Amino acid sequence: MPKTTYKTKQQDLLFSYLREMQGKHFTAEDVRAHFESKKISIGIATIYRQLDKLVSEGKIQKYFIDDHSAACFEYSGDACNQNEKHAHLKCELCGRLIHLECAELEDFGTHLKAEHGFVINPLRTVFYGVCTDCLNKMENEGQNE
Repeated sequence: MPKTTYKTKQQDLLFSYLREMQGKHFTAEDVRAHFESKKISIGIATIYRQLDKLVSEGKIQKYFIDDHSAACFEYSGDACNQNEKHAHLKCELCGRLIHLECAELEDFGTHLKAEHGFVINPLRTVFYGVCTDCLNKMENEGQNE
């Protein structure tokens, strides 16, 4: 007998929020804080359960940026799908996570495979550094001294 699924008001609210976040990265705690700020009670266990369900259905993606950070999710809609080759840039100052879609990534992947016998998973590849906003802020602060 097939497992029946049902939709709840909480699922609808969560999915609506995820659509608003299209193309942006968020954690389960971000989701909890959003609903708490709107005085909507959704437990963190329910949020994790629903996010995991949406990951298994392929509606959102789950990333592990490093061993010290919470899992990061993304509802991508048409902005990004799991078949697209892209990596992520993580700013070490502000924590921002940025999509990197660049033709050079494919060339780099081809080089790694041919020369080093290694195939990277671009969806799980994260480059660490400093974003433009933080660089500009650092430069401006340096000029003011």
